[in-house]
Amino acid sequence: MFFCALAGALLTLAFEPVALWWCAPVALLLHMYALARTNRKVLSSFIFAFVFNAILLHWTSTFVGSLPWLILSLGLSLFYLPLALISRIGIGAYPFLFIALEEVRNRFPFGGFGWGRIAYSQTDSPYAHIAARGGAIALSAITLSIAAFLYFALQRRLKLLLIVPLLILLIPNNIAVAGQTSALMVQGNVPELGLDFNSRAKAVFNNHFESTKRELAKNPKIDFILWPENSVDVDPFTNLDVKQSLDSIDKPLIIGAVLGKGNKFLNTSILWGGELPPTYIKQHLTPFGEYIPLRPLASAISPYTDRVTDFEPGQSQVLFKVKDAVIAPIICFELVDDRILHEAAISSNLLAVQTNSATFGMSAESAQQLSITRIRAIEHSRNILSVSTTGYSAVIDYKGKVEEKTAMATAQNIYANVGLISDKSVRDKIGGWAGALTFSWLMLVGWRLRRYSR
Repeated sequence: MFFCALAGALLTLAFEPVALWWCAPVALLLHMYALARTNRKVLSSFIFAFVFNAILLHWTSTFVGSLPWLILSLGLSLFYLPLALISRIGIGAYPFLFIALEEVRNRFPFGGFGWGRIAYSQTDSPYAHIAARGGAIALSAITLSIAAFLYFALQRRLKLLLIVPLLILLIPNNIAVAGQTSALMVQGNVPELGLDFNSRAKAVFNNHFESTKRELAKNPKIDFILWPENSVDVDPFTNLDVKQSLDSIDKPLIIGAVLGKGNKFLNTSILWGGELPPTYIKQHLTPFGEYIPLRPLASAISPYTDRVTDFEPGQSQVLFKVKDAVIAPIICFELVDDRILHEAAISSNLLAVQTNSATFGMSAESAQQLSITRIRAIEHSRNILSVSTTGYSAVIDYKGKVEEKTAMATAQNIYANVGLISDKSVRDKIGGWAGALTFSWLMLVGWRLRRYSR
């Protein structure tokens, strides 16, 4: 049990804020070793998973207390219990089982919670660009395969077939920059961190508006301005002061605004201007953050539940066109949704991620989200502008490199000259086949190694 707990703790070191990518295959190797040698495989799988999730997701307790964090950690840990099946089908099936369970967690329940995906710990690994060929699922799979390769190598059962997928790095991913655009990214900060970051009417908006005006006075030679999620903290269509202020900005401006719709809200990204400005409504809402599943039960657990008014999800993608730039907005938690990212990438030449980290203070949440964004940039071969109200804002190139980054909890701006890319990554060209091929390979490996059950 100790080694399972140690493996779970070691795995968290691969993720931000420590970000030692090589800890992931070592931790998974250690868990395979411990799991193969215990008779209490269900409990061992649970301990590994709980330690991993509890440490990785501790930021979820920042302003709401420990109970929701513990429930989330416990709930996610249940998805790892089927790893105990290796007692019947062999330790060689560990990578297949792990990836299958990871993909289930990415989708279920309530749309899934894929934050702890192994791929998101591998941004600086020498094989991270496998994501451009086979997606995040392939990057997770090769990390697990390397762990399995090490496991069998230590037993003098060298199984080279486990790392054959590294050869897909030889598949060319030909990407050309077809144009360029310039943007002013505004991180306006908030009056105070916490659940009440926007409790003072127009305070967050004023921060972003005033900062934008100052910067445009210094350098107006930009194509568009990008503000983060919740940067307009009152409905700009019903608040005349805010509307007039926005209209006074003579550059294309992409804002993040919360709109009222009856007794519900809409989390939106808007290319401001005109009578009916293009408006994208967030499709993948954050469960327990933007809507409350099982509300009666949730209310009995946490008093903060009653402070959440349900948002209504959008149903389709909306693109923003500014000169040659075709911009697909991605709002915060949507980063973990494979479908949304794929559809956004194939229809755009630039991705804009708008987020708000004020409700998680100075925790690791923003750094972990930035790692996810970097993997998405690699996976879809798109340059990404990621802007936050108060967390890390960054310019990320299509190879996952952070070109420029702000500090946390400060008001800062970035002038970005970024390439426009229309070419599709190999992963986006093959679409759903990326997952099918990954599962087929791992199933073949598990079958070939089925006799090694201990």
